[in-house]
Amino acid sequence: MQVENTHPRCFLGLLSCLFLAGLYVGSLYVWRSSSPRDHPSVIKRRCASVLLVSVVSPAVVKTWIHWVDVKADVSVWELMGLRMDGLVAASILPLLLTMVFYLGPLVHSAIDNPKGFTGEMQCALDVQSWRRCAGDAVWLRNQVVAPVTEELVFRGAMLPMLVPCTGPTGAIVTAPLFFGVAHFHHVIEERRLGKESMSVILLVAGMQFLYTTVFGAFTAFIFMRTGHVVGPVLCHSFCNSQGLPDIRSALQHPHSSALLFSYLMGGLLFLVLLFPLTDQYFYGPIPICSLAPPPGSVC
Repeated sequence: MQVENTHPRCFLGLLSCLFLAGLYVGSLYVWRSSSPRDHPSVIKRRCASVLLVSVVSPAVVKTWIHWVDVKADVSVWELMGLRMDGLVAASILPLLLTMVFYLGPLVHSAIDNPKGFTGEMQCALDVQSWRRCAGDAVWLRNQVVAPVTEELVFRGAMLPMLVPCTGPTGAIVTAPLFFGVAHFHHVIEERRLGKESMSVILLVAGMQFLYTTVFGAFTAFIFMRTGHVVGPVLCHSFCNSQGLPDIRSALQHPHSSALLFSYLMGGLLFLVLLFPLTDQYFYGPIPICSLAPPPGSVC
């Protein structure tokens, strides 16, 4: 990899990321509608918009490469995490790591299920349930379209444009900020609906910014360590299905001791397995690391 002119490179990288973030959020509002965001017609139009932005994102990365004169030995697709080498491991291990983190909520759900873990597995493998989900516009948005498009744009496209300037670790910290700020657009819709006061809306938006930024840092880490976008997509979908861990409910549960132990073990195991399950051994050479200035610590 060869890059000249550090300051223009950083400026153009940040500008390109800002452009993609604005394009993604702006595409949600090209459709005029008085219906709420969960209305099927609104969902379908917005899904079409963000899918189009995802299709355009490789062209933005390609243009950035041309502008800053990056000499990369890999294709734009590989830089964006779309490659075959290590694909099976990238589809399983990051998701397994995320499920380990959610050990507490998963145990919580199993305890509350009259059929226990067996019932949870039956629900997860029920074909009819999956068919109903596939026909639900909200489910398709939350579990399929949002994870795919957001990871392609905010991780797959942005990280390659940030790494040459900030390095891998800096990119992991910087990219999620675009992702977190992009979620502030919900303030517009909540204000239009007028169901809550502005102070409550801003408080909720601030909390959402916090956890989406933290989550974005995690999926950016997964992307940098594996060189694949499929892992972040699957982790994103899984986390959307689970929501935030409900520790307060666990504290009030009749089996609170067992649940708190599960939450604690999930967190500890997650930290223990974080680097082993994302080791380059499973995924082969990481294309995006070819853009990193030395030393590429995360790479």
